[in-house]
Amino acid sequence: MRPIPASPPTIDDSPANNLTLQLRAHLQALALRKPTSDAKDPRLRVVIIGAGFAGLTVAKRLSQAPVDITLIDRENHHLFQPLLYQVATAGLSPADIAWPIRSLVRHQRNTRVLLGAVTSVDRERQCVIVDGRSVTYDVLVLATGATHSYFGHDSWAEHAPGLKTVDDATEIRRRLLLAFERAEMESDARERERLLTIVIVGGGPTGVEMAGSVVELARQALAADFRTIDPQQTHVLLVEAGPRLLPNFPEPLSHHAEQALRQLGVDVLLERAVTHCAAIGVTLGDEDVNAATVIWAAGVTASPAAKWLAVAGDRVGRVVVGPNLQPPGMDDVFVIGDTALAQDPAGKPLPGIAPVAKQQGAYVAEAIQARLSGKAAPLPFRYRDRGLLATVGRKTAVIAFGRLRLKGWFAWWIWGIAHIYFLVSLRNRLIVMTQWLWSYISFERGTRLITGLRTNLDSNRLHRRDDDTNTSPSGQTKNKID
Repeated sequence: MRPIPASPPTIDDSPANNLTLQLRAHLQALALRKPTSDAKDPRLRVVIIGAGFAGLTVAKRLSQAPVDITLIDRENHHLFQPLLYQVATAGLSPADIAWPIRSLVRHQRNTRVLLGAVTSVDRERQCVIVDGRSVTYDVLVLATGATHSYFGHDSWAEHAPGLKTVDDATEIRRRLLLAFERAEMESDARERERLLTIVIVGGGPTGVEMAGSVVELARQALAADFRTIDPQQTHVLLVEAGPRLLPNFPEPLSHHAEQALRQLGVDVLLERAVTHCAAIGVTLGDEDVNAATVIWAAGVTASPAAKWLAVAGDRVGRVVVGPNLQPPGMDDVFVIGDTALAQDPAGKPLPGIAPVAKQQGAYVAEAIQARLSGKAAPLPFRYRDRGLLATVGRKTAVIAFGRLRLKGWFAWWIWGIAHIYFLVSLRNRLIVMTQWLWSYISFERGTRLITGLRTNLDSNRLHRRDDDTNTSPSGQTKNKID
């Protein structure tokens, strides 16, 4: 029997079969390919800690660079700190001067944002620890800013909040407005006087601007809103340990600011240091001032960046950096903003203000781009002075720009235009400008909201306790000195 010949194989030319074969070939190619995690990533990894003026400037300037940026911050928003005092005194809403960080860099495909607190830096492994997780870097930028300094008396923070964050501002606003509400219900004259006494510690720009805004809040915005008390009788004290206000300004401008505050009704106390702070008030040497609200604007201390890098900081904890904004011997680390102690060519420390931070951020971005392109590092950082500005209430300000000195109403307008210009978005510029215009015409403060209200409303602070009747802020039983 002859064998039956095998029939020739049939070829399926259908589109479905072709698609199956292509898919099978693609999967085989993927199986042969090495995992992407094994391949070395040629892109430079830049980790920026802090999304303030300095850190955000670095990230924005590197938006088109071939780098992978990780931007880390404890808050989810970027804050325009120069106007934070207006949130604390009900002039602006927090959303008017703060923006979500993610929205600011949403179009930067090379940037990711992490919300978390950095606890340490491992320089040997080139990584930072964020809430227990490790983030690796090739270049590290520390721009972590500063916080309040109570000069070794950290327990005072409970009674005298500082002003660095949105939470600080809303807490101060709550205390201020609650004091007036409690005074309206208070029958005891001495306690009502304490509730209407506000002490601001520190005569720098924050203290001066806060004092002017607080007294205008009390004597203008709230003047007609109460029936039992007269907010115009509010006693606002500005306490400065030094011989004059605004010590970084020329002396004639400091004198003008002092006189302007006195005309507004602020009691300016110079060369008077706070020696004790408690729930009932403050002690100035041997004098007790009973006050329900105390606001701290006297000093700052840097973040723990020096500790992270295992280097010695200056007296307020700042990292000493060279002209290239790097600590000695650390080619992969930049330290900028309030975290750094940078000096001008004359050896004078640069001030902790926004223009310095932004220019330092631009310099670091330029240095990173030079490294990427193989070019020489930029020339040593040199700050281009943008001047010093401070406002005193709604009618005057002081400006020092090189040899130029301005004060009065015209300086106030320049101050306002400059601050509106430096806001991040057009929306916020329009909102702030509209709010200021309306407040200027009507004397109203539109954000007088008391938040964080609880059943027991700070009874130890706003209500006099029975055992505090004859107790001074220093803890001694003696009469108050008016």
